[in-house]
Amino acid sequence: MDESVAPDETLDCRGLSCPMPLLKTKKAIAKLQSGQVLEIMSNDPGTGNDLPAFTVKAGHEFLGSKQQEGYTSFYIRVK
Repeated sequence: MDESVAPDETLDCRGLSCPMPLLKTKKAIAKLQSGQVLEIMSNDPGTGNDLPAFTVKAGHEFLGSKQQEGYTSFYIRVK
């Protein structure tokens, strides 16, 4: 994960179980413009598999993830 990437929007999905983080991510991405970066904070273990797979399938760019204290931040650049 490139530390210089600054998110344009942050989506807090901590405490939500699958499939809610993915559904909320889809809604948030629909509001962003091409090139913007979305940060998704989640502590659901399934999010680590769901978000990269969704990103590729939807044609966005998965920028990586960063382990935080008690959760993981995922970064997606909107196509």
